[in-house]
Amino acid sequence: MNFFSSQSDASKKQEKHDEDQDLTTLLSPQQRGELTLLIANATDCMRKAILDTFDPSQINADIRSHEEASKKKNPNLEKAPSSDAKKSEEDENLQKAQEQREKDLSVPKIQELKTAALKNLDTWRDSVLQRVGEVVNSRETAEKQKTQAHPSTSSSADMKALGSSAVEAGSVDHTLLKLYAPLPTSLDALPKDRKMLILHSTLLLLLSLEHYTAYSRVLLLYLTSSLHLPLKMLADDESKIAKGLLEAAKHMSGEAETQQRSKENETARRWKVGLASVAGAALIGVTGGLAAPLLAAGVGGVMGGLGLGATAAAGYLGTLAGSGVIVGSLFGAYGGRMTGQMMDQYAREVEDFAFLPVRAKPQKPTSKADEANPEDRRLRVAIGISGWLNAKEDVLEPWHVLGGHSTEPFALRFELTALLGLGNALINMVSSAAWGLAKKEIIAHTIFATLSAALWPLALLKISRVVDNPFSVAKARADKAGIVLADALCNKAQGERPVTLIGYSLGARVIYACLQSLADRKAFGLIESVVLIGAPIPSTASSWRTMRAVVAGRLVNVYSENDYILGFLYRTSSIQLGVAGLEKVDGVKGVQNVDVSSYVTGHLRYRYLVGRILSQIGFEDVEPDQVEREAQALRLIEEKERREEEARAQRDGPSSEAQGGASEETHDDASSDGHGPIVMDDMEAADEEAQKLETDVKMKQDQESMQRSAEKLGIRGPK
Repeated sequence: MNFFSSQSDASKKQEKHDEDQDLTTLLSPQQRGELTLLIANATDCMRKAILDTFDPSQINADIRSHEEASKKKNPNLEKAPSSDAKKSEEDENLQKAQEQREKDLSVPKIQELKTAALKNLDTWRDSVLQRVGEVVNSRETAEKQKTQAHPSTSSSADMKALGSSAVEAGSVDHTLLKLYAPLPTSLDALPKDRKMLILHSTLLLLLSLEHYTAYSRVLLLYLTSSLHLPLKMLADDESKIAKGLLEAAKHMSGEAETQQRSKENETARRWKVGLASVAGAALIGVTGGLAAPLLAAGVGGVMGGLGLGATAAAGYLGTLAGSGVIVGSLFGAYGGRMTGQMMDQYAREVEDFAFLPVRAKPQKPTSKADEANPEDRRLRVAIGISGWLNAKEDVLEPWHVLGGHSTEPFALRFELTALLGLGNALINMVSSAAWGLAKKEIIAHTIFATLSAALWPLALLKISRVVDNPFSVAKARADKAGIVLADALCNKAQGERPVTLIGYSLGARVIYACLQSLADRKAFGLIESVVLIGAPIPSTASSWRTMRAVVAGRLVNVYSENDYILGFLYRTSSIQLGVAGLEKVDGVKGVQNVDVSSYVTGHLRYRYLVGRILSQIGFEDVEPDQVEREAQALRLIEEKERREEEARAQRDGPSSEAQGGASEETHDDASSDGHGPIVMDDMEAADEEAQKLETDVKMKQDQESMQRSAEKLGIRGPK
């Protein structure tokens, strides 16, 4: 009896010992000091990134993939001038660019943005260092190490050795090391499980601040890189904690706490969001039950592990461990479902505005289309935005490449009628004979020469009216949708979580307008990363500097010099400001340019290349199966286009050759405008084709409009 009793006592003592384990018992005083110094150094790097954005002497250094680096020079480019003349011209251009940057940065609005960005980061930084200091050291130690912080990173030689020996080039981890270079720290020598414990504990401490901002996510990326841990470990931990919080939320006593919190914080936005979250309890499973003190122990049990005791884990989470309101605030008032007053407000500005969950698994039959699965909730959000639609399904289809492991993916729906109209017009234009003939003439020049000299074939300009109006309408709606998106994010429609925005074509335009609006509102810490693909937006440094100020992580410009459709669509806009979707962005530190000219041969290709592009840039959480599915769909389309082109060539070949030699039928004075000789038969044919295209486009738009009206009225169409 005594033997079993002693064994039982020993077991209880061991359990008690495990529960009491925290960073103060698992790390030595020196290691704890090293941790706070590492965090201080990382936040100092983040501060320097903001300063670099507004420093005229700092310009962007592109991060090019092996595919981009090996891309051959565009054969359409004109021959380069002599080396001496070229060098002199480059020096003059560099000097002009430097002067322009200095002028742009002296504008009071930009200086105000810089000051606000630094102030916001410093406030967050102070709260982080104070929280960490309370747990692992003293506040005084944390403050002292803050003054000792310096943004030095590992040497290039160390980085090269690490990249070649341990990390596959082009992988997600390789990209992590390039973007968030490891900071020197002795903690790197600790065992892997102890380093993972440090990362886990830091994540819990950041969540205890009652939000998970984009700044917090970037800090963890620096820690992951500096500790030489795979990014997947951080992603796994984020996923585990999200599920743990929501599982614990099932036992929250929401009503009593909501009433108490609402009395104490009648004007605080956080509690308003929390109230709405509890009201929409089905989204996170708040059913009432256990009281908050018991909840803390339950959360600790879920969040513990990796050597960290349950008591310590609950303590690190702070008030989050016992508050249903704060958990609701963290994940958003409505999650992916925007209803009620908020939806009504946005719908008045932008038709069809909604976040649609990109789900890998089917929902229950009783669930609604815009409602997120509770088990799919994550600590991070990714929002994909399509730039035109061939069908309503294109709102969601391109974004199935976004995996749901570490992020909660959504597609933004807006202005279906305008985007369907644009997609319909684009398909008709690129299928026309005028476009087929014009493309051969266009590629004889560079896209930039065509834009600057307005060397568009007249036959193509004849059919331009088919797309110009739909593009103008959709562009204006995209700008408005961007402002509404900014408002939704500021109002915490997606909670207190870092948001990544990805968009192609006019979807990128929405993001552009959103970031400009966030900058006007001085709303920092909301956006983690941004990927703009084939963006019909200016490439000016001033525009991108403003966007960079509100993006804590990556800001990526994906462009193709072969995107003649974008050039044609954008020809009536401010071409002198440049087009980001056609060229790289210069003069702003922290902007990553990715040239995809080698495989993007036209604007409409982006719809089927989102996954490939995201994989190329080392984007987190891309679904390989869906990327391959996209590739297969693109191959089928290209094969169909090839067959149609061959059939058209066989059908029209003789007549087109005859027309090509009919120089006597041209106007004598036709070449004075730079468009070359005008063949009368060609012009008449272009007019006829334009009229036919307009009729076809209008007919399809009317059909789609009637179908949508019937759907809204609940009338089923014919099967």
